[in-house]
Amino acid sequence: MTPQEARELIERALAQVAPESDLTALPPDADFRDALELDSLDFLSFVEALSDASDYRIEEDDYPALTSVAEGAEFLAARTGPG
Repeated sequence: MTPQEARELIERALAQVAPESDLTALPPDADFRDALELDSLDFLSFVEALSDASDYRIEEDDYPALTSVAEGAEFLAARTGPG
């Protein structure tokens, strides 16, 4: 998966848990939990949606890598490999 593909998966997963949010206004390096006011259940729903969409099991130890769209995309692209 490329970083761009990973970014798109993250944005789709965020749109599922925060459909009222304007993701176009979210800077790639912003902490999306704070910016979108996600509570812990919202975040877990995001992780589940992202894990399902990427076919990569995201563990609790991975959560710190999922603070921003940019960091999350780098993390996911590195874990899922090319293509």
